[in-house]
Amino acid sequence: MKYGNYLTQQQADFPAQWQTHFIDYAALKAFLKTQTTDTNVRLSTAFAPTHVFTWTPATATDATFDQQLSTRLAAVAKLTPQFIRLLDAQVQKFNNFFVAIKGETKKRVQHVLEKGEDVDVVKCERALRDLLMLERFVYLNFTAVAKALKKHDKWTGLQVREPYLMRTSQLSFVQSVSLMQMKPALMAKLSAALVAQDVQPMGAGLPEDSPVVAHGMAKLRGMTEPAEPTVAAAAAGGALGSTLGPLVNLMHDTQTVKISLRGPHGTDIIGGVLGCLTKHHCQIADFSLSRLHHDVTFGVLVHLPNHDLDLFGDLARTAQKWDGTLAFDIQDAQLKASQLADPLQYALSEAPYSGRNKFIATVLNERGLTPEFLSAWLNWLLQKKISVEQMRRLDGHSTLMCVEFRLSVPEGLSPEEMQSELIAISHAHQADVALQPDNVFRRQKRLVVFDMDSTLIQQEVIDEIARIAGIEPQVAAITERAMQGELDFKESLAQRVALLKGTPVDALEQVKRRLEFTEGAHYLCRALKNAGFKLAVISGGFLPLAKYVKEELGLDYAFANQLQVTADGKRLTGVTVGPVVDAVRKAELLEVIAQAEGIALDQVVAVGDGANDLLMLGKASLGIAFNAKPRVQKEARARINQKSLANILYLMGYSESEAAELQLQS
Repeated sequence: MKYGNYLTQQQADFPAQWQTHFIDYAALKAFLKTQTTDTNVRLSTAFAPTHVFTWTPATATDATFDQQLSTRLAAVAKLTPQFIRLLDAQVQKFNNFFVAIKGETKKRVQHVLEKGEDVDVVKCERALRDLLMLERFVYLNFTAVAKALKKHDKWTGLQVREPYLMRTSQLSFVQSVSLMQMKPALMAKLSAALVAQDVQPMGAGLPEDSPVVAHGMAKLRGMTEPAEPTVAAAAAGGALGSTLGPLVNLMHDTQTVKISLRGPHGTDIIGGVLGCLTKHHCQIADFSLSRLHHDVTFGVLVHLPNHDLDLFGDLARTAQKWDGTLAFDIQDAQLKASQLADPLQYALSEAPYSGRNKFIATVLNERGLTPEFLSAWLNWLLQKKISVEQMRRLDGHSTLMCVEFRLSVPEGLSPEEMQSELIAISHAHQADVALQPDNVFRRQKRLVVFDMDSTLIQQEVIDEIARIAGIEPQVAAITERAMQGELDFKESLAQRVALLKGTPVDALEQVKRRLEFTEGAHYLCRALKNAGFKLAVISGGFLPLAKYVKEELGLDYAFANQLQVTADGKRLTGVTVGPVVDAVRKAELLEVIAQAEGIALDQVVAVGDGANDLLMLGKASLGIAFNAKPRVQKEARARINQKSLANILYLMGYSESEAAELQLQS
């Protein structure tokens, strides 16, 4: 509901003699709407002409930039004083009426408060209602003034709202603290009167332990309220129910205000805003903080009790003190109704996005995230109606390298559909986008399982053995077919191992000396071990080499295929012994390790590059295809196409500074 309609609706609930003294918000808005055409001095905004200004006018009749600016400044110089005079007249009318009504209301309230214990419940209730009505009258009109000024600033390009509102702090309707301080005393008086006197004169004569009376009394006392009265009980409440219900709602009516203060003094700005909120007893519904070097923006969403208008003056003075830019907006009625119905649901990160799915997207490029990629990424989010709730930079380099986005995704979008489109964007810009559900387990991983060949190490160990044996081309051809998923792994393993028949066993020792660990492997494993993770390597390669990698990286488990040797232990026989570690076996071993460690699959990460890793990647809650084959990239939940394995820490939610801190642990 737009504020003009809401104000008209609320105005109708006031006595007839009050209604003509409201701010005529519709008239102020109409004046601006009809008079501000082509007057906005921000020539680049949507309120300016749609054509682009050229350095030199195309024709002699076209206005130059300075001429256009001069025309608009002249128009605004004429318009704004007219608007201010209209607004002043409205505010003066409203304030004069407030002064008159305030005197009458104060007398009635003082009369009730001076009666001692012998207080008539009806008179006490009427005095409180009068006070609350005056309070609401002030706030509705102040809101109308603030919103009219906001429209003026938007449509003209001038910023007069803040100084104008500070100017109103001299008027009586703002300086009404003494009157509003009577409200707690009056509420206490009514509470005591309801306890001490018979409630029958107010209506149907409900017993004191009825749900309606209990509910109303708890509200009046500010106690933890009993259960809401039932419909039947409320209906039986008669006049008492119909009187207390609206009155209780009025007493607990709050206004919701969105406030932001931006400036170069971070802690001072935050402290200044919080100091103002403390002074005026505001309740914070949510807050946000962003910082870019020394420039800080602190935003809060608050519930303002008692229609305390002096808050805005204090905020303006705080902004001046700390060289800040203040912005605030009084929330509309429909928004306020939703937040009061369910305050938790109204958290800033949730309010506009209820009923949607939450994801974390980690975007990564070791060479730097380019504006072209980020633009393509954000355009894709817009096309899919995906909202960005939070952004967090994870790297600490001089060039932006990694950003974590918290996303609100429409329920109709499946992860599979999103990932297929993101692969295309990633390939086009050589940047990775890893999408994960945002749940409690995302940063509670406890087990990471790695493939070995082309993952923890840069080689395929069977190819290295074949190179020493002089049969590398034949073995490599079979390996590549297996990695592409063109050949059953067991069959390909049997074919390759058969080619190794007669190879000296000491070839494995030579391979150990040749192994090249993938960049970042030691850094990653050290960080994870220091963070308390269990680590395993599950390889389709061979156990002696997997055990060597395990020891080098400090892993907890190593599983791989066992090569049979001749009776004298000197040569390979060309066959394996024991279960073959193929795709199925890898997934089984992942689950066995998790069960042995008492770790849920939701807390498992798997990393691999080949087709025989897909089942293992699918079994883990986070399966990462690391510089993987096309099929694996397509089917895995996440992918990293960067040089360093250390980038896995980003996908697990660790910032670069956090990862560096983990390196220092014993």
